Amino acid sequence: MITVHHLNNSRSQRILWLLEELDLPYQVKRYQRDPKTNLAPPELKAVHPLGKSPVIEDGGQVLIESAAIIDYLIRRHGAGRLQPAPATAAYDTYVQWLHFAEGSAMLPLMLNLYVGRLGDAGAPLHPRIESEVANYLGYLNDVLGQTPYLLGDELSGADIQMSFIGEVAGAQGKLPAYPNVVAWVKRFQARPAYRKAVEQGGEYAFAK
Repeated sequence: MITVHHLNNSRSQRILWLLEELDLPYQVKRYQRDPKTNLAPPELKAVHPLGKSPVIEDGGQVLIESAAIIDYLIRRHGAGRLQPAPATAAYDTYVQWLHFAEGSAMLPLMLNLYVGRLGDAGAPLHPRIESEVANYLGYLNDVLGQTPYLLGDELSGADIQMSFIGEVAGAQGKLPAYPNVVAWVKRFQARPAYRKAVEQGGEYAFAK
């Protein structure tokens, strides 16, 4: 049985969604953020030394990092679903999206959150942050103007990994200029597996 150590309002929500799309049996262990600091509780450190989420356990193996978990679950349990065949060029694009989400796109959104808390002291950084947010969201919007999902007509693990980018950008009010991203978020959030995952994970601030 796969166990997901799930922190509320976090990246681990997309792991629950993936498991629902794959129709795999799993159990959820929920953790709540500290209401004052918004940090994960210390109990997560008993699962993994970093004390972060998502974390999964499967057959005695403990894995962290969303992209690694998505790759593992699809590769080990997906039976060819939600990813292109590894010998194809589409698979290389798929892997690119898995890394792009956290390697590039998430950084300016996180900086926008933290620098925003600095008030006037953070003002000099905002033009650079905004330009990077626009760069990445513009790229995503252009791709989604060609197909409903990142790799074409069908959902893949790339969409699941990138979903948190669209949701966080929406929560920060960054999406009005990117209608294709808005439509994509609405599209994946309407999927039955996504809605079921929200039920399993509990209240999720980024779900509409």
